[in-house]
Amino acid sequence: MPYITDVKTFAALGSGVIGSGWVARALAHGLDVVAWDPAPGAEAALRQRVANAWPALEKQGLAPGASVERLRFVATVEQCVEHADFIQESAPERLDLKLDLHARISAAAKPDALIGSSTSGLLPSEFYEGATHPERCMVGHPFNPVYLLPLVEVVGGQHTAPQAIEAAKTVYRQLGMRPLHVRKEVPGFIADRLLEALWREALHLVNDGVASTGEIDDAIRFGAGLRWSFMGTFLTYTLAGGDAGMRHFMQQFGPALQLPWTYLPAPALTDKLIDDVVDGTAEQLGSHSIAALERYRDDALLGVLAAVREAKQAHGINADD
Repeated sequence: MPYITDVKTFAALGSGVIGSGWVARALAHGLDVVAWDPAPGAEAALRQRVANAWPALEKQGLAPGASVERLRFVATVEQCVEHADFIQESAPERLDLKLDLHARISAAAKPDALIGSSTSGLLPSEFYEGATHPERCMVGHPFNPVYLLPLVEVVGGQHTAPQAIEAAKTVYRQLGMRPLHVRKEVPGFIADRLLEALWREALHLVNDGVASTGEIDDAIRFGAGLRWSFMGTFLTYTLAGGDAGMRHFMQQFGPALQLPWTYLPAPALTDKLIDDVVDGTAEQLGSHSIAALERYRDDALLGVLAAVREAKQAHGINADD
C-alpha cells in the first residue's frame, strides 16, 4: 500500500517534553497539528512549551505559513487521529498503556497514515501487537529538544513493511530531521545504548567521589563533546591513529579495552548517590530556571549547527554527511 508522505495534518498524542517538541517542529514546518493528552491542564502546558520553543525556531527559520495558531487540541484519541496524515505518539513508557493506545489509534486512523511512536525503551513488535494495519507502524525515536535536534531513530517491528519505513524516513526528512534506520529491533536502539553506558560511568564517578556532576559535565563539554558534535566517535578515533588511521589506533589502544577502566553494571541507586546527583545538578542550575536554560541550550545548539554547516561548506563536505 502507498503511504501518505505529503503531510498536511500532523497528529500528536502526548504533550510532555517530547510530545510538545514534535508539535513545535511540525508547526514550524507549516503543518496543521492536532494534539491530545488526557492530563489535567495539558493544553495550557503544551501551548506554553511551544511558546518557549518558538523564538529558537524563528531564528532557525520557519516554513511559509508556519504559525502556533495552527495547533488544535482535542478531547479524544479518535478526534486526534481520524483526519491525520501522519501520527506520532509520545505517551509514557508503559507497555499496557501503549498497547491500548495503539489499538485505538490504528483503528481510528486512515489506513494509509503512518504511525510512529517516540518510545525509547519498548520494542514495536510488543506494543503494536493489537494494532490495525501494523505494517504501517514503527518507532520514530527523537532526541530532546525534538524541535531542534535532527536525529530520529526509525525502528520497525516484525510486521512493519519496508515501504512504511522508507515513507516514514521521507516524512521525517520533510520535517528537517535526519532519520537513522535501526536495522534490528534491539532494546535501547543505538543512541540510547551509547548514552546509557556513559551515564552509568558518570554515576560511578559520582558514587566513588571522583568528581562532581559539574566536573563530569565539564569533561564532556570541553573535551569529547565538542568533537562529537561534528565528527562522532569512530571518525575521531580514526584521526587519532594518524596517517595510518583506524587500524593503527586499534593496534595501539585496543589493549586498553582489557584494563579495568570502566564498570558495566550500574551502581546501586542509594539515597546518598541520588542526593549527591540532585545536589550537584542543583548547584549547576544555580538561580536559573529550567525554561531559561532551555532557551540558552537552544541558542547554543543553533550556534553549533550553524558552525558545522559553515565548516562543511568551506571544506566541500556534503551537508548531509
